[in-house]
Amino acid sequence: MIKNVKSRQEVLEFDFFGFRPSSRKTPMRRAALLALPLFFATYFVSACSDSAATIPTIAYPETKRGDVVEKPFGQTIADPYRWLENDVRSDKEVASWVESQNKVTNAYLDTLPGRDIFKARLKQLYNYERFTIPVKKGGRYFYSRNSGVQNQRVLYVRDSVDGAGRVLIDPNSWAKDGTTALAEWSASDDGTRLAYAVQDGGTDWRTIRVLDVNTGKVLGDEVKWARFTTIAWAKDGAGFFYARFPEPKQGAASQANVENHAVYFHAIATPQAKDRLVYATPDQPTMVHSLISVTKDGRYVTIFSTPGSLVANLLTVVDLNSADWKPRKLVNKLDYLWGVVGNVGTKFFLETTKDAPRLKVVTMDLAAAEPAIADVVPEQDSVLNGASLVGGRLLLSYMVDVKTEVRRYTLDGKANGVVKLPGIGTAIGFEGKEDDKETFYGFTSFNAPGIIYRYDVASNTARVWSEAKVATDLNRIVVEQRFYKSKDGTQIPMFIVRRKDVTNPAPTVLNAYGGYGLIDPPGFTPALLAWVEQGGVLAIAYIRGGGEYGKAWHDAGRRQNKQNVFDDFIAAGEYLKAQGITPKDGLAIQGASNGGLLIGAVVNQRPDLFAAALAQVGVMDMLRFDKFTAGKLWVDEFGSPAREADFRNLFKYSPYHNIQSGKAYPAILATTADTDDRVVPGHSFKYVAALQAADIGSKPHLVRIETRAGHGAGKPVDKMIEETADMWAFAAHWTGLKVKPAK
Repeated sequence: MIKNVKSRQEVLEFDFFGFRPSSRKTPMRRAALLALPLFFATYFVSACSDSAATIPTIAYPETKRGDVVEKPFGQTIADPYRWLENDVRSDKEVASWVESQNKVTNAYLDTLPGRDIFKARLKQLYNYERFTIPVKKGGRYFYSRNSGVQNQRVLYVRDSVDGAGRVLIDPNSWAKDGTTALAEWSASDDGTRLAYAVQDGGTDWRTIRVLDVNTGKVLGDEVKWARFTTIAWAKDGAGFFYARFPEPKQGAASQANVENHAVYFHAIATPQAKDRLVYATPDQPTMVHSLISVTKDGRYVTIFSTPGSLVANLLTVVDLNSADWKPRKLVNKLDYLWGVVGNVGTKFFLETTKDAPRLKVVTMDLAAAEPAIADVVPEQDSVLNGASLVGGRLLLSYMVDVKTEVRRYTLDGKANGVVKLPGIGTAIGFEGKEDDKETFYGFTSFNAPGIIYRYDVASNTARVWSEAKVATDLNRIVVEQRFYKSKDGTQIPMFIVRRKDVTNPAPTVLNAYGGYGLIDPPGFTPALLAWVEQGGVLAIAYIRGGGEYGKAWHDAGRRQNKQNVFDDFIAAGEYLKAQGITPKDGLAIQGASNGGLLIGAVVNQRPDLFAAALAQVGVMDMLRFDKFTAGKLWVDEFGSPAREADFRNLFKYSPYHNIQSGKAYPAILATTADTDDRVVPGHSFKYVAALQAADIGSKPHLVRIETRAGHGAGKPVDKMIEETADMWAFAAHWTGLKVKPAK
């Protein structure tokens, strides 16, 4: 889980595929994104029609209760549903439970008349051509495109910037169910080869293969067990760097712990067994080397390593001109965040939180035995949210109250103007070499689908390279920013999105994330439009725990301060009702991953405030999260259940352990997937089993379990549409949103 960055490559790409883009495109954010359990593309899913006057009786499947009881630190903890932690793909009893739960959930969702309306409209809204930001290598331009409702985006290449594109990789032919996706990819410096990762069924595991760009032929290279990694080519194209874990035991891949991550070099046309170990930290087995880059001049490999959060990292460099490739630790203490912006010879430009909680740009000359650090662009009043060295300029993206502002600087730190953006929203990209004359960036907002610009650095001008066209009138959608007070008086920013003619209280979906120093800035998504078009309101609260205002904002919402996150979100719901935006019984809430934890926690604390809750792939058992797959990486964010102070704090808000019998709960639809190996589905299974066993009222408390879908990345468009329609239908029914067919 780490700061929002939607890039899953060596360089940032801007994704207009129905996900809201992550803002932080710095190396740090990219690394975190790859390393942590963040649902790195938070997508909206919700609801349908009709009032909830009649509540049909739901016969939940019988769930066996075990007798597991433990006493950590003298506290008696019952865990009757621990057996549901077992892998659904290998445990027949769990598989039977999943089947019976899905049967009940599907039967209920079938009763919601707005479900088909949402599904039909979502198909129309997703059916538009969209591109990712092109990557220039060897005079060629590599990019992804979706023609409309293709399940997976297709990789193209152009031999000139405005030339005709040709298909390089079409993953839509890889699996009948559309769940095998093209994940990370990287073209060699001369543009003749492409290394690409295959992601099957939503898993975080990757298999890397190599393609000859000239012929389209897939070469014999195959690299397995890659995970949480970028792909970085050597400048001469002889091979690439990547990171992997040891091969798990047979049949254990889906629940294997993530330890002993290591960086390797794969030489083309050699077996993986011959790959060269470049860097590892056996003394720190939970360290993840998630971002590997080769500097634009090809001389250095840089390795960003983190224990699992965006609080601090190690930074290592390998001089490829040396014979032994001996790693040199530029940063060997976990005190601050450090990311490589670029280099001019031995002079590196870095961004860091050292003496700058909102980040600054510094230099470090590797020619010195002990390089000194010199400020170039000092900390500003806003958070530095992205930095590039291209065309002889530093292009720095700042987050100003959750909106992007791009400022230009010379390499000696002098202000050099700003990049004029087309409006209030989110801009990311600006990648390239120090001597490149051009770069590309993408722009989006809640009511503005993706536009990709080709930007001339010298003249500070841009022209449209591609522009998305959607099947709706976006001029009728209004976006408003407000600020509200949390419980302790802290001002929290919020965006409100609705139709211009919706001026009275209307059913509302409130979304937030609140963790890992992440920012989920304004971005276009068809799922959002499907709700707002029907007259619903969408509210996005930028609560503490994120990175909207720098390190202090993050720290105020992590570990012992996690309750601030819940207080901020609850205050958002109260504000929406007090301001007449949302009716008394018309508030639905939604969040994914860490946001799913948020939903589970606030429902327990204020069940009276919400009409419906949509908890996606949530972390629900805070006393055992570190026992599964990537869970050990989250300790720095949440605290460790093995430490008494942390344990007691986690126990106070753990969704699974704090369900309050005797109180009326909102309608709840949890969603997860059988192949989620980041936040394992056992979290949601146990949580829903506990909900269904508790005396919390007659509203439905259901779980929707997708097959061959993981934490979110690589999910095919048809599955996104179906899930979104189900969730919007559920939320609309319980908030009173009247759903009508599109005209």
